[in-house]
Amino acid sequence: MSNRRVRLVTLGCRLNEAELEDWAQHFQTQGLRIVGDDEPADLIVVNTCAVTQEAARKSRQILRRTQRTHPGARLIVSGCLATLEGEALARESGVDLVVSNADKERLVELALQTLAIPAMPELAITDSASPLFRRGRQRAFVKVQDGCRYQCTFCITTQARGAERSRPPDEVIAAVRRLHQGGIQEAVLTGVHLGGYGSDTGGDLTTLVARILTETNIPRLRLGSLEPWDLPDAFWTLFADPRLMPHLHLPLQSGSDAVLRRMARRCKRDDFARLVERGRATVPDLNVSTDIIVGFPGETSDDWRQTLECAERLRFGQIHVFAYSPRAGTLAAGFPERVDTEVKRQRCQELQTLAGRLTGEVMREQLGKRMRVLCEGASDLETLGTRFGYTPNYLPVRITTDRLPRDGTRLLEVVLTELDADGERLVGQPFQASDS
Repeated sequence: MSNRRVRLVTLGCRLNEAELEDWAQHFQTQGLRIVGDDEPADLIVVNTCAVTQEAARKSRQILRRTQRTHPGARLIVSGCLATLEGEALARESGVDLVVSNADKERLVELALQTLAIPAMPELAITDSASPLFRRGRQRAFVKVQDGCRYQCTFCITTQARGAERSRPPDEVIAAVRRLHQGGIQEAVLTGVHLGGYGSDTGGDLTTLVARILTETNIPRLRLGSLEPWDLPDAFWTLFADPRLMPHLHLPLQSGSDAVLRRMARRCKRDDFARLVERGRATVPDLNVSTDIIVGFPGETSDDWRQTLECAERLRFGQIHVFAYSPRAGTLAAGFPERVDTEVKRQRCQELQTLAGRLTGEVMREQLGKRMRVLCEGASDLETLGTRFGYTPNYLPVRITTDRLPRDGTRLLEVVLTELDADGERLVGQPFQASDS
């Protein structure tokens, strides 16, 4: 009965997480058991990231730590680092198999064949949601698309992920149904270039989402990161269905058109602003979050001022702040006019301060509203009397209750009453019918 316990590890994007969830399901159908981080394992699969030099460093660090702490386990390495540096990884001591992104869909099959792991389908667990619940997760990421046809000058993803490939809609719908049947209340659609779904098949994201909402009963459907283009007018009509969550993550990257040109981005600042304004005019309580890269080569003080003004104007609910660092293999790595490290540090601090203020303003606008919150985390790890979760528009909430609905959905109706002491979460009180 050796090699029957599998531990799955990932870092990086939501797409990596979605792939991990698919592998968990496939390993289970072959009779292998998915175990948590604190349990012994016979096989460990690490899904690596290499979007930045820092991500690549962390991936290698995880591999070394895994080899050190689990010397008897077989080790499989996949993901973007495995694709870009596969030969070097294959030569490392302790690595039993390297699976590139091109072969990810066959990872379980390759693992069983190459490492001679016996499959025992008669022991299969058919509940595709159980590995998620074991890890304290109440939402599932569903991979619908891979690859990207664009080449932003700072991005290595096109090389690591390849051409765009869309998952058949019937397959996506079946995956969402399976997860819901297993108890999952929220599915998140994800891809490298999610808005490009169907570019290789004649389909499109709007049609896919409409079909999921029509053909499944999933209570909450959320969209992963979307580039701020390829969103037709019909896209906004989807939010008429309240099961589509009113949150969009639209990467801006810079508020300066000059910097956006050097990045080879396809959306200018004013086009981005019009897109956000259109969304907010159409979708009540729409929360827009974004990514901004600080200190891209050639970024002047005026470029930076424009970025701050743009972020202030658009009032993002969350801003993910990234200090630019050259990524070997990208065009931008060879650009001149590098921004001084201390200047980047100061700009990051300035943007983080602004981001914190904007997040606070957005959260305060929600006070007094009644919303359904999806409680997350493993129940045995939660503080007695306290639950944590997210509103439909993806704002964090602390709920003062030790009770969950009897049907086990972990969806609670709450009234948002205040911000907590550190200002980082909303506080929700369970709604009682008598409150109305």
